[in-house]
Amino acid sequence: MNAPDTNIRPHRPQIRQLDEAAANRIAAGEVVERPASAVKELVENALDAGASRVDIAYADGGKTLIRVSDDGHGMPADDLPLALARHATSKIDGSDLLNIHTFGFRGEALPSLGAVGRLRIASRVVGGDGAEIAVDGGRVGPLRPSACRTGTQVELSNLFYATPARLKFLRSDRAEAQAIHDVVKRLAMAEPLVAFTLRDVSGGGEGRQIMRADAGTGTRTEALAARLRVILGRDFIDNAIGIDAEREALHMTGFAALPTYSRGAAVAQFLFVNGRPVRDKLLVGALRAAYSDFLSRDRHPAVALFLTCPPELVDVNVHPAKAEVRFRDPGMARGLIVSCLKHALAEAGHRASTTVSQATLGAFEPERPANPVYQMDRPSLGATRASYAAQSPGFAEGSSWAGARVEPVPSADEGASAPEEALPLGLARAQLHENYIIAQTGTGIVLVDQHAAHERLVYETLKTRSSENGVPTQALLIPEIVEMSRDDADRLLAASDALSRVGLVFEPFGSGAICVRETPAILGEINAEALLRDIIDELTDLGATQTVTDRIEAILSRMACHGSVRSGRRMSADEMNALLRQMEATPHSGQCNHGRPTYVSLSLNDIEKLFGRR
Repeated sequence: MNAPDTNIRPHRPQIRQLDEAAANRIAAGEVVERPASAVKELVENALDAGASRVDIAYADGGKTLIRVSDDGHGMPADDLPLALARHATSKIDGSDLLNIHTFGFRGEALPSLGAVGRLRIASRVVGGDGAEIAVDGGRVGPLRPSACRTGTQVELSNLFYATPARLKFLRSDRAEAQAIHDVVKRLAMAEPLVAFTLRDVSGGGEGRQIMRADAGTGTRTEALAARLRVILGRDFIDNAIGIDAEREALHMTGFAALPTYSRGAAVAQFLFVNGRPVRDKLLVGALRAAYSDFLSRDRHPAVALFLTCPPELVDVNVHPAKAEVRFRDPGMARGLIVSCLKHALAEAGHRASTTVSQATLGAFEPERPANPVYQMDRPSLGATRASYAAQSPGFAEGSSWAGARVEPVPSADEGASAPEEALPLGLARAQLHENYIIAQTGTGIVLVDQHAAHERLVYETLKTRSSENGVPTQALLIPEIVEMSRDDADRLLAASDALSRVGLVFEPFGSGAICVRETPAILGEINAEALLRDIIDELTDLGATQTVTDRIEAILSRMACHGSVRSGRRMSADEMNALLRQMEATPHSGQCNHGRPTYVSLSLNDIEKLFGRR
């Protein structure tokens, strides 16, 4: 007996017009996913209102209370009921959805919040009377007078009480509070000239201040640097490179951290498009490509980058949360990020992050004297040498060390016109454990890992030769035919010119097939089908591919590792100093091929602190 078809209904379903409350609850499911989404929408409204100060408070991770107050231009009493209607907004007139200059423009946030929680809005314009209105689960209350200050205060309580099923999907109070903090941080970076405060008022009262960022002063770049110092920490700014580059209509500014200042997860990557915080796969992929030559796969760069362009070149109306964007020319945006960051990192030369030195000092555990020892100021280098020369004869004659002689390490740079202070990595003075070079600078010492440093130098040389002479290819005796879908074949063929420049040559072979004729010689014998599949996956995910380039650079990196100075080799003074001079002249020499530092710099002041001299 045949089973009944469950798709056949005895009665034809009737098309109905959903009421306003149901429509708002459905819209809230897209716009307001969690308390952090509500905070984002309300803070963006405050910024669009021209606020110079935004105060945010929440309780119980935003589940029981979210309050956002601003000093913007406010809303007149007559506009408050209209602000709670769907698709009512003052930010656009609907004639041009590409020419958008504000954070919000959909007119969905306030009615959606009022449909799933208890919402109260109080507002006053300059020279006008204050008014307030409340919404309870979609039911709009009467308009009332309010003794509020100029600006707007929005209070949302009992979020999702009208849709209890949504409450079950919220995480712990601590996790939701962290998400709110992350949202506020990103918006505070986007507007460095606006003051922000964030408070946790769980339990009532003034609560606990989580974040405070005062309004920046000076130029926008100076204000941004000050804001990032507050939000991301002083270490980020101290170890970051300023970015300012243009390509046609695109302009990118911000800060990118050195490779040695990397993170174990992508938690310090902040990307903005026309001032809007975004999480875009295209931009993240470009960022990964820019740092691919400096970091291993388990390390992630730290950046705060701002891309600006005419509004018509980017579509922000892709998703209700407005976290994704779509560029009219994605290749130009990706190319700007990759080329600009690579150029900036190259200009950083041998520079390494200061956190490496701080971690080194933290590893030392000097024994602290019970009572501080006060020392005289350190004499000059000439006075010290004169003192040693005057004391050495008597010391040698009257001690058991007579006959012992300590010779300084000769240097190839001795007698050179450049003083020690003019050499960033100083002059080699000793080699420890046949692996570490100690060099003296004008302000301290430098400890160099000879194998890691030389590995980077050899790698950069191999890359330069490869780019100058091109990537040698090897023709396959029997071309390999790879079957695939027509869409995948089209993606590959669209990238064929770029792939041929790195030694992978192929052509179409009928419908839905690719004929591979040449592969990069340096890769040796490879599985062409597996390689093409990896490239297709990357093209589908990011719109561009680095697979072949990454594999070639991985081979060059291994060649550099095997061809560099090995640990355990004793080096002469000339060799050590030649290595230091080459490091100073070679870009990226501050980190090895895996993103680890090649040297540690310690100032004399820090060393003296270890011995209780300061």
